[in-house]
Amino acid sequence: MTELYIDADACPVRDEAYKVALRIGVHVHIVSNGARGLRVPEHPLLHQVIVTEGADVADDWIADRITARDVCITQDIPLAARCLEKGAAALNSKGRPWTHDNIGGALAGRAVAEHLRSTGQTTGGPAAMTQADRSRFLSTLDTLLLAAQRGPAPRMRIPPGGF
Repeated sequence: MTELYIDADACPVRDEAYKVALRIGVHVHIVSNGARGLRVPEHPLLHQVIVTEGADVADDWIADRITARDVCITQDIPLAARCLEKGAAALNSKGRPWTHDNIGGALAGRAVAEHLRSTGQTTGGPAAMTQADRSRFLSTLDTLLLAAQRGPAPRMRIPPGGF
């Protein structure tokens, strides 16, 4: 059964994710390092998980449980990479899927930004959410959850000598 994991502490699209997941009928794990004012609606498919404070505790909780049939919403690039390694789908809050093709560049860019910040340089944050971002998020999440429910795509076997 497909489940949705939300890295919730800094997720601006939780409400949108709930709507899509409930319409499709998948369990949602809303994972955070503390209640921090998160309001999770009462529903049997919505499960709030509050982990202990600490670096990467929420990420570890998600990465330890996610499977190839699941989807994760996260802005955290290393967590997205861990989800992809387990065969799961990962999506950022602006509706852009993390993939094996883009995660390496994102990890490298994150490392460069961390280095620049460590030297005292100011780096810009992400651009503000737009209505187009929210619309893309809703559409992409719907697509990813429905695809995950169908299961992993079958691997095509190429006969010796090609087609």
